[in-house]
Amino acid sequence: MRIATTIFLTDETVTPVRLARELEQRGFAGLYLPEHTHIPVSRRTPYPAGGDLPREYGRTLDPFVALGQAAAVTERITLGTGITLVAQHDPVDLAKQVATLDHLSGGRFTLGVGYGWNVEEAADHGVEWSTRRELARDRTALMRALWSAEPTAYEGEFGSVQASFAFPKPVQAPRGPVVGPRTLIGGGAGPKLFAAIAEYADGWLPIGGRGLTESVPKLRAAWEEAGRDPKDLQVVPYAVLPDAGKLAHYAELGIEEVVLQLPPAAEPEVLRVLDGYAAFL
Repeated sequence: MRIATTIFLTDETVTPVRLARELEQRGFAGLYLPEHTHIPVSRRTPYPAGGDLPREYGRTLDPFVALGQAAAVTERITLGTGITLVAQHDPVDLAKQVATLDHLSGGRFTLGVGYGWNVEEAADHGVEWSTRRELARDRTALMRALWSAEPTAYEGEFGSVQASFAFPKPVQAPRGPVVGPRTLIGGGAGPKLFAAIAEYADGWLPIGGRGLTESVPKLRAAWEEAGRDPKDLQVVPYAVLPDAGKLAHYAELGIEEVVLQLPPAAEPEVLRVLDGYAAFL
């Protein structure tokens, strides 16, 4: 099983360069970074995990800039977003960022697509909350048009792009309906999410990894009903606090990668946690 990591990198934590080098030297498989552009002070949306919103949410580094630094000092580890709030981006700009990072890293990028939880943050980006999932789907389809081998136009419900020259292209070859980098969708289990994964992604990025015994067979059924090859489905439990029994259970479910949570801390504390996680490599 590949053991990757995720962390809220901020202006107060270990740097992307130092962390990426340590991960590669220690044999970890990858680094995934979350995204929040800002957190409105007058936020009314409750924190999904309960209690006060942790400090790091309002101090998060831009994941694409941070992953670009990580790509420049590594050769092997995968680099991903966990997740990108696609509805909050201009899709033409985002397509260029994604393709550039994937190109410069030699095809090591994974695009994690998410719908978000913070209504106020999304509103400042002009996102209508009730249609954010449809907007993310539409913007992902527009990006796929720009990533296509030949100039391809796209006309969607929320946006369009003319047939265009758009380089660089993502490295990975198209997989069925998926064009572009490895794409995983985050979110809670359910028919709507599983239909989206089967339609335009390579797999699922379930936060915490709970309930997979019941959820994974349902996702596989939706995947196969959509005509996708069963062996191509990827399930990557995300932000996991590990123990041997949990990872063994994931392996029994056919899961080949897990993303472990690192603390949003300075370098000494992060390295101590990595020392502990080394037992799972």
